[in-house]
Amino acid sequence: MHPPARDRDHVLAHTTGVWDELRDARIFITGGTGFFGCWLLESWRWASERMDMNASITVLTRSVDAFRRKAPHLGSHWSIRLVEGDVRSFRLPSARYTHVIHMASDATPQLCMEQPLLVLDTIVDGTRRVLDLAVESGAKRLLFASSGAVYGPQPAGMSHIPETYTGGPNLVEQRNVYAEAKRTAEMLCTAYGRQFDLRCVPARCFAFAGPYLPLDAHFAFGNFVRDRSDGRPVRVNGDGTAVRSYLYAADLAIWLWTLLVAGVPGRPYNVGAERAVSIAELARMVAGDGAVEIAGTPSTGGLPERYVPSCERARSELNLTERIPLEEAICRTMPVRQAKEEMS
Repeated sequence: MHPPARDRDHVLAHTTGVWDELRDARIFITGGTGFFGCWLLESWRWASERMDMNASITVLTRSVDAFRRKAPHLGSHWSIRLVEGDVRSFRLPSARYTHVIHMASDATPQLCMEQPLLVLDTIVDGTRRVLDLAVESGAKRLLFASSGAVYGPQPAGMSHIPETYTGGPNLVEQRNVYAEAKRTAEMLCTAYGRQFDLRCVPARCFAFAGPYLPLDAHFAFGNFVRDRSDGRPVRVNGDGTAVRSYLYAADLAIWLWTLLVAGVPGRPYNVGAERAVSIAELARMVAGDGAVEIAGTPSTGGLPERYVPSCERARSELNLTERIPLEEAICRTMPVRQAKEEMS
């Protein structure tokens, strides 16, 4: 399901200055066929059809045919060009680009445990490849989709983690390979920015909801929506005490487009929502009147694990806020609700 018109209108309503900055732009994007990328392409298509931008976007994808099957309205759009290749080794095109958005990475916990070197290579070597493209193509701005995982475990007693926190993941735990790879990729952006005057903006992304979110992967939100849509009890595999926050994808698109054109180079920004909910609370919200099954038993003592950002920097510097509340985000992510809205 792709997002209904009101979601795309919501993005355009809060990015009016962005499109003026992107007039005549030539953008190169990696990770454009995933959750983040599809939302950027949806809003890009919507803007291109409503404004005389004279702009285009080139999307690197591992399979052009697969993406055209997934989203034919995006894959065949006149302002979107698809090129096939691996982010680690794609041929650097001779075209000129004004902006680069780098979002390609592998993040599944299973892949981190089974093929950690692949995760490292995809993120670190891929980022180096994309930075070389940006320099050679003459691009002046690059948005890098980093992760809140770079902070490592959120300290006990810290309700919202700020960009100024300098913690990090435990390097002897293999499951942290994704987080450490993102940290290294951020350092690459810093080095290229200083050496080549490339204006890199890291977006440290947390947790999200909305159409295009996989319903059968490692995302609790997506799995809960799947269970509810299938008419089953919403199942929590753990004890439900972990605390998260969720930004709706239309708001996410507003944040990413704004950071691309207006974020301060070399300055990381947390991207996410600040309203904290436990996984058990989220399960009950998604289930509505339905049943919830919690597999684990909460341990006694200690504080629940948290993954919640402080977004004061984005709010104060760029006026970026959560505009669609969690309850509405849940409704808009439900496949049945989406189908009705798309037909209306």
